[in-house]
Amino acid sequence: MDVAADRKLFLGARLKRLRRDLGLTQTAMAADLAVSPSYLNHIERNQRPVSAQLLLRLAETYDVDLRQLNQGGEADAAKLGEVFSDPVFKGLTAPRHELLHLLDEAPGVADALLRLYRAFDDQRTRARAAVGAGEALTDDSPAEWVREYVQSRGNHFPELDTMGEALAEALAADAPAHGDGFEPAARRRLAAKHDLAVRTLPAEVMVEWTRRFDPHRRRLLLSETLTPPSRAFALAYQLALVEHGAALNGLVETAGAPDGPTRSLLKVALTNTLAGAILMPYGAFQQAAEASAYDLARLQARFGVSYEQAAHRLTTLSRPSARGVPFFLMRVDQAGNISKRYAPGAFPFSRFGGACPRWRLHSAFRTPGRIVTQIIETPDGSRWFTFARTVERQGQDGFSEGHDLAIGLGCELRHAHRLAYARGLDLDRPEATPIGAACRLCHRHPCAERAAAPIDRPLAVDDWAKSVSPYPFVDA
Repeated sequence: MDVAADRKLFLGARLKRLRRDLGLTQTAMAADLAVSPSYLNHIERNQRPVSAQLLLRLAETYDVDLRQLNQGGEADAAKLGEVFSDPVFKGLTAPRHELLHLLDEAPGVADALLRLYRAFDDQRTRARAAVGAGEALTDDSPAEWVREYVQSRGNHFPELDTMGEALAEALAADAPAHGDGFEPAARRRLAAKHDLAVRTLPAEVMVEWTRRFDPHRRRLLLSETLTPPSRAFALAYQLALVEHGAALNGLVETAGAPDGPTRSLLKVALTNTLAGAILMPYGAFQQAAEASAYDLARLQARFGVSYEQAAHRLTTLSRPSARGVPFFLMRVDQAGNISKRYAPGAFPFSRFGGACPRWRLHSAFRTPGRIVTQIIETPDGSRWFTFARTVERQGQDGFSEGHDLAIGLGCELRHAHRLAYARGLDLDRPEATPIGAACRLCHRHPCAERAAAPIDRPLAVDDWAKSVSPYPFVDA
């Protein structure tokens, strides 16, 4: 991290929050950093700036990502800004600098405000749906809580990466002796160490299940419909459960999930993360990603995983000593429903948006299996390089058509030069497509793809003229 010698950084609230998260007193942290308690007290009260030397000492002592510490709550400020755009706050102004000040000085209050708004918004949506005047119900409760928790961790769980690397190393040491690969080695380990047999059964026997564990007969049952990557993932998932179940339970308890269903769903999410770390060990995967310019096809071939598995793993590469490109990921179906949303940091779409028809994520269904690239510009002026393609849903039924999901990956434009998919593009003078959040939150005009007027703008319908937009509105 480059810190100019004459630049004054006042990070008191963030330093105080870090200290409290570490469970340290001012005296203890001051001793760790070789400064006086009074000096640290002045810094936390923003009466003294943080020096470059102290920042480096923080990084060395507590393994802090200084870029994240210095960046502050930009993503959270965007969420708060979107909340204050709701018509319920009509007449109130909340400038960006005030939102950043709130996040710096009272992060707990900011978090409480976000939670309160989500609860209010969900209740409002239910009321509208009950009278037929609103949109479909939002995804609340366990799924939304787990998404928010994973996002709060930057989709990065270093303890799971460490477990995954160790288990992957043990399996890799066993495979050469038998002249085979991951799946046979995983089956042998399950049998020898855990007395657990693996059987593949016909779809009509498994019915709705693609994977099912029978604890009484010590059998893992897999459906014949699973592809080789999905079968390998199922084995890695079972290994994660039987070898690190206690650690996974500990992480769930630490998270403080509000109820049983949420705890269960969080455990599944964390076990999936560990399974991915077993199949794609952090160090090897990050190095292969950099060497291949993040070519997903090569990563699939190298690690024997699916496109979606490799894409998801790319969003977790936040180890301070070996960071990858900070990707965001979104998965949608043909109806536009969002079923996955992950990012290690800043994210161009919050929980309240992300369905702009101008983004080619949604048009990927026109060219199944092909990569579609695009440079987009969000309303705040940020530019992002994105690429998308369709994938097949695991465990299809008789009504599935195949390639009925689309995976969108993206990163800030400044990282695009590191990607194979951006080769040949003029990244210095890019042609960017202006997009917005959901139409009800977007103020871009005119837009021929608009499906609804902004909720905080009155319509400007004129019977003497017709706009390219079906919902012209009065600009503020």
